[in-house]
Amino acid sequence: MTIRVEIPHHLRTLARVDGELRIDLEAPATQRTLLDAIERRYPVLQGTIRDHETRRRRAYLRFFACEQDVSHEPADAPLPEAVQTGREPFLIIGAMSGG
Repeated sequence: MTIRVEIPHHLRTLARVDGELRIDLEAPATQRTLLDAIERRYPVLQGTIRDHETRRRRAYLRFFACEQDVSHEPADAPLPEAVQTGREPFLIIGAMSGG
């Protein structure tokens, strides 16, 4: 299966890609397997989405699937079918802060 992934502009620049990523995965497709595949394909992104040591999501990033914030879902929970089939992208969004 091919998962479509949209990442923030600064990470696209770092990875030297235009537009969304297309990541091939075998089942089961989970946040963990998807992020592992992204880091294998784009080693320069290691440590930018997840902490090097803990492998946990960086605090300033959020994950969305099918218009739902899945940032706090278990890393091994299956991604929604619409994401797995490529109908919907998996979004990695930079958190907004400030006042």
